[in-house]
Amino acid sequence: MKNFVFGYARVSTEQQNLDRQLDMLQKYGVDFIYNEKMTGTKRNRPELEKLLERLTEGDRSEEHTS
Repeated sequence: MKNFVFGYARVSTEQQNLDRQLDMLQKYGVDFIYNEKMTGTKRNRPELEKLLERLTEGDRSEEHTS
């Protein structure tokens, strides 16, 4: 069974840009990238929850936030 690398990128506001983080995740060879624009103080982060639900034993995750 193939193990996957999942990526998560987040910025705090709609005005901020995710491009730098997405580029880094792609350079790491991430198989699936989840991203969102919302403050880190919010506990409900739908895209992060989706990523966590997909992780299985042996998978890896990379996170880049600002």
